[in-house]
Amino acid sequence: MHEIVLTLVRTHEGWAAPIVFLLAFGESLAFVSLLLPATALLFGIGGLVGAAGIGFWPVWFAAVLGAALGDWVSFWLGGYFRHGIGRLWPLSRHPDLLPAGEAFFRRWGTPGVFLGRFFGPLRSAVPLVAGICGMPAWRFQIANVASALVWATGILTPGLFAARWLL
Repeated sequence: MHEIVLTLVRTHEGWAAPIVFLLAFGESLAFVSLLLPATALLFGIGGLVGAAGIGFWPVWFAAVLGAALGDWVSFWLGGYFRHGIGRLWPLSRHPDLLPAGEAFFRRWGTPGVFLGRFFGPLRSAVPLVAGICGMPAWRFQIANVASALVWATGILTPGLFAARWLL
């Protein structure tokens, strides 16, 4: 699958931003993130952006928007379904994920929403738990958007600089 996506981006530059949006959204969305290994693809696309001369800022903005929207939807799902969401597949197959996210969130609060984006399995659990715990939406959004800005930069720029340095 990795090769297919990278080839698509390489041959159809116009699809780079929409593909990055979908990957970042899926990587941040509860349920989907457990099934979609998008991190490696996003690093690879960062390299393609540098190697192929694809515009960085539209791709970066797509990553920020996708990540922030994925977390926002996860937060909303947590607020809507509360603890019952843990009984739904695929979360039901990962029974330790929500308790770990809840412990992390209760310990760190709003900074935990920011930090959670950078820790694989917690990436989708923390926004869900923040919604379950009734975190105020405005506090969640501040941490969500700030972390999406940093995350998108961190996931795309290593490949961008590596490709420019190697070429």
